[in-house]
Amino acid sequence: MPSDRDKPVVDLQLDRAHSARIYDYFLGGKTNFLADRLAAGSVLGVFPAALVAARVNREFMHRATRFLAASGMRQFLDIGTGIPTPPNLHDIAQAIAPDARIVYTDNDPIVLAHAAALLRSTPEGRTAYVQADVTDPGGICTAPQLLRTLDLTRPVALSLNALMHFVTDDGHDRAHTIVETLKDALPSGSTLAVSHATPDFAPEAMGEIIKIYADAGTSLQFRSRAEFARFFDGWDLLEPGITLSHQWRPADPADATHVTDAEAACYAAVARKP
Repeated sequence: MPSDRDKPVVDLQLDRAHSARIYDYFLGGKTNFLADRLAAGSVLGVFPAALVAARVNREFMHRATRFLAASGMRQFLDIGTGIPTPPNLHDIAQAIAPDARIVYTDNDPIVLAHAAALLRSTPEGRTAYVQADVTDPGGICTAPQLLRTLDLTRPVALSLNALMHFVTDDGHDRAHTIVETLKDALPSGSTLAVSHATPDFAPEAMGEIIKIYADAGTSLQFRSRAEFARFFDGWDLLEPGITLSHQWRPADPADATHVTDAEAACYAAVARKP
């Protein structure tokens, strides 16, 4: 096994704002630095609800995972994992189903540096990390680590949480094509959970956020409700269908009244493959 001295040195560019660390800051994490906090401050300057939006988006992932595990799902594929912020997806799933198996995927060396936190599985279950890019869905689905952990002949719960708005179409229908490729690789009974930022409620603020991220070297494309709905073509939406992130099966219905649609600014839904 190679020693730490043999491992390649990765430049994490701590002097430049990074989307994963900005999100970590919004979630109250500690893996962020001055450049990230300055960019986050710029976002908050045009969209003061960014902290709320990040929190309710994360809570959607928790609720969707809890619901799916309670419904019998035992295999999870989380693409675009981001910096680990407890509780992570496997913490939620294995609390209900200790034998659940989870594969995390991200293309970010920052996430790779913290991946050990994602590999603390229960003895009955298993977790794995795949360093891969969502723009290569075929590579993800054939990765040896994934195939050793998940059985793709059995249902898989695919999670694309706050990910696809980082995939720009660039004149082509790239984001939807990627999601269709992932859907095609999964068997009947699999599920798809997606959350995605939208400009539908605060278009000017969302436009300014795109500029702030572009200045940091990250492209964004927020999508409308109709564009979001297309991610689920051919699959059966589970109740309550397409909602804002805070409205999808809230633990307490009163929770959904404490956040406005403009503050959430993010669609969410879960669907099942017929």
